[in-house]
Amino acid sequence: MDNSRFNAYRTMWVFVLFDLPTETKKERKEASQFRKKLLESGFMMFQFSIYMRFCQSVENADVHKKYVKRILPDKGKVGVFSITDKQFGNMEIFYGKKPEATTPPPQQLTLF
Repeated sequence: MDNSRFNAYRTMWVFVLFDLPTETKKERKEASQFRKKLLESGFMMFQFSIYMRFCQSVENADVHKKYVKRILPDKGKVGVFSITDKQFGNMEIFYGKKPEATTPPPQQLTLF
């Protein structure tokens, strides 16, 4: 297996940030469905309105960004972007004033 394909500069994290209206029952349902679809497609919650997903390549990240665009709710603001695993590893995360370790990428198996 060629491990250079999956180095920290090629593997990606896709982030989805959103601010969705939740004033009506319909809006709350749409926001909930949007979150549920993100989770079902492999995203994990980073914060309440920020979800992220590890991808093995730029091409795979593009597939997931396109998926998010297909499931956008009618109202609200949504941002989608990707960063390399190397950039993600440089992120400093704090819980209060205490530093917290960044989430390691999930282990992936390559099947032939």
